[in-house]
Amino acid sequence: MATTALPALPDIPDEELLRLDRQVCFSLNAASRAFGGVYRVVLQELGLTYPQYLVMLVLWEHGPLPVKQIGSYLRLDSGTLSPLLKRLEAAGHVRRERSAEDERSVTVHLTDSGTAMREQALNVPRRIFAATGLSLDEVTALQSLLNRVTARLDSGDPAVDCTG
Repeated sequence: MATTALPALPDIPDEELLRLDRQVCFSLNAASRAFGGVYRVVLQELGLTYPQYLVMLVLWEHGPLPVKQIGSYLRLDSGTLSPLLKRLEAAGHVRRERSAEDERSVTVHLTDSGTAMREQALNVPRRIFAATGLSLDEVTALQSLLNRVTARLDSGDPAVDCTG
C-alpha cells in the first residue's frame, strides 16, 4: 500500500514544531479542561457531572435506548458508561431494564425525575455559550471544524506516513 509523506508546515521552522504552544492537541485539551471547569459549576445546580449530563442529553433527545446505543452516541465503552448509569439510577433519574428477548441487552429509560430535569437543564447551553465569549457563527464554525478533525482522525487514513 502506497503512503505519502507528511505535508510540510508552511512558515514554521523545524525547531518550532516541538513547542508546546504549537501542539493542536494541547490547545484542544486545555480548552476541554476549561469547559470542564465551567460545566462543573453550571451542572452543580442539577446535581450532575458532565458525563452524566451527556447521558441525559442523549436520553432527552432519543428516549429509551440500549446501553450500547448510548455508548455509541457518546463514544464511551460500557465499562465507562455502566458506573455513570448506576449513579444516575441511584439518584432516581433513570431506570435500567434488561431486555426480555436478550438478557445481555439493557435499556435505559428516563424516570419522571429525569424527564422533569430537562426543564431545569434548558439554561445550561445558554450559560456555556455565554461563557465562551464567542458569537453564534463562531461557535458553529468551531463545531464544524472540530467535527471535521474528529472524522479525519477517526478515519485512520493509512495514506499518511506517520513514520517520518
